[in-house]
Amino acid sequence: MPDEEKQETKKRKQGPGFIYGNYNRYYGYRVNNKSKEDPRLSVMKREWFENKDCLDIGCNEGVITIDIAQKFSCRRILGVDIDNSLVAMAWRNLKIVASASDNCQKDAAGLQNFPNGLSDGKKKPSVSRRRGLLEKVSFESGNFLEDLCHGKEKYDTILCLSVTKWIHLNWGDDGLTTLFSKIWQLLRPGGIFLLEPQPWKSYESKRRVSEVTSSYFGSIRFSPDLFPDILLDKIGFRTMETISNNLPGTVAGFNRPIYIYTK
Repeated sequence: MPDEEKQETKKRKQGPGFIYGNYNRYYGYRVNNKSKEDPRLSVMKREWFENKDCLDIGCNEGVITIDIAQKFSCRRILGVDIDNSLVAMAWRNLKIVASASDNCQKDAAGLQNFPNGLSDGKKKPSVSRRRGLLEKVSFESGNFLEDLCHGKEKYDTILCLSVTKWIHLNWGDDGLTTLFSKIWQLLRPGGIFLLEPQPWKSYESKRRVSEVTSSYFGSIRFSPDLFPDILLDKIGFRTMETISNNLPGTVAGFNRPIYIYTK
């Protein structure tokens, strides 16, 4: 048996690991240390999010979910992830960011009102930015394909960034088409779907993370280059546009194309 296969077999015996791509500290190695924010935010437009209802599938620790809420002022955004521990971390990150925003706002208000703020009792306090962020951002754990988002909630914008490979490897072609169909159903007419699929070569490198992924890998027929045909011809999206093929500041191995599909 080749050394590579021996190592993969050993990993499977030791435990499943991050079989859904549910890496902790994901953003620690996804985003360049010199970058102030996730490079993917630079190609996103405010009009896709501002005063919109948004859904982030596979939110991990909630970093980009929170960034979108802050930067683009969405009406609300829900981040979902299959890993309970990551969702717990996302809630903690939200509280940390909200508290920091609130403190910055209080400092700015103090400088602006000094010394008048000490004597002017007629001025109304501004709405807390912390409260606003906590009201518009939320997280939920569970299997999106089976457990989540079965209600009447509809969304204007849905994100699925670097998630399709893990759904594909764990639930096969049927799971992938279920994902796409559910996203289409959850979108309002004219809504947009932001998709960042992983390339086929990354499937090959992760195919042995579990017995399930090994089994499904050999039966996959819908490679990522066929996703546009599936989404446009079978699912029913009207248009597709490539919004990024090259993102400066992206760590090697994560510079992936991002597409926008319109319902």
